[in-house]
Amino acid sequence: MDRKNKGDLGERIAGDFLQKKGYRILETNYRCRWGEIDIVARQRDCLVFIEVRTRSNLAFGLPEESLSERKIEHLEKTAHFYRQTHDKLPDSWRIDLVAVEMDAAGSPRRIEVFENALEGQ
Repeated sequence: MDRKNKGDLGERIAGDFLQKKGYRILETNYRCRWGEIDIVARQRDCLVFIEVRTRSNLAFGLPEESLSERKIEHLEKTAHFYRQTHDKLPDSWRIDLVAVEMDAAGSPRRIEVFENALEGQ
């Protein structure tokens, strides 16, 4: 499975998992000039921007360890742009990270949500 297919599968797995946890998916793969957000969702009265990180091999670390400073900067700018260009959004918002570990067959071994993943960055 190539990197793009693995990432797409990880995002679908994460989306299904989040819906079961009570998140309402508003949009997937939102793109603007600043970057991309994998999933935009609502959880109760909070707008949530979600970055999905998928790994099938942990040789280079855990999925949640793979966010670069540049990616964090792009996520924050993209989230701000989304809020400026969309109406009727909740005042409260955050950026979460979903870590997906898959086995060689593409089945999830671990799915974990890190709420406010960029807090304190």
